[in-house]
Amino acid sequence: MPMDKEENGLPASDIIAGRNAVAEALRSGREIDRLLVAHGAAGGSLTPIIAKCSQRGILIKEVSPQKLDALCGGVSHQGVAVMAAAHTYCQVEDMLALAEERGESPFLILCDEIEDPHNLGAIIRTAEACGVHGVVIPKRRSASLNATVAKSASGALEYMKVARVTNLAALIDQLKEKGLWIYGAHMEGQSWCGQSYAGPTALVIGSEGRGIGRLVAQRCDMLVSLPMFGKINSLNASVAAGVLMYEAARQRSGTRAVEPK
Repeated sequence: MPMDKEENGLPASDIIAGRNAVAEALRSGREIDRLLVAHGAAGGSLTPIIAKCSQRGILIKEVSPQKLDALCGGVSHQGVAVMAAAHTYCQVEDMLALAEERGESPFLILCDEIEDPHNLGAIIRTAEACGVHGVVIPKRRSASLNATVAKSASGALEYMKVARVTNLAALIDQLKEKGLWIYGAHMEGQSWCGQSYAGPTALVIGSEGRGIGRLVAQRCDMLVSLPMFGKINSLNASVAAGVLMYEAARQRSGTRAVEPK
């Protein structure tokens, strides 16, 4: 089957290498983030491994043998390795159920192609502090729940629900049907501070370089922007997410912003 040929930097501590070790990890039901296969290694005893990963919806990526050597830290990988997730993923329905259990309006964060694990970890950390019910990431072109994300989240990953979806735009349509209002952070959006985030809300945060994708932006109910008073024209994704999350948290808690004297 076709495999992605891009690869984000992955910590070797997350890697399970070798055909038998990978097969056992899959058999045990362990949460697997992605399968890494060296160029030209597919076939033979790798065929059932690739098939099982495909059936489970695990992302399959093709990398150079040299890249796999580096990721595995000298361990004999036999052309294959898996990256084990640092935390178990959940379903978006679990997030909505949590909001209902707490008697609160749903509050979700949708991360569109945030590839820096430090940014994703920081967003998860702030989301937990702001009472967010869950963070959603896409399966492709996104940082995943590796050790770097867990470390950057500083323990928040143990308390925050994270889901991975195949199509973020399609998920937005489903959330809108459930009554959520979708706000996308966008440089050309309306002022962020004049909006109401107190009801069922999902905030969409994109990468620093590209922002949120065109199809995702088109599905948002509203695009909002943060003012830039300096010479640069964008903020770090986790910083922008933090500003928006805390404004939403302030409104949802019923507190007032303190006016300057």
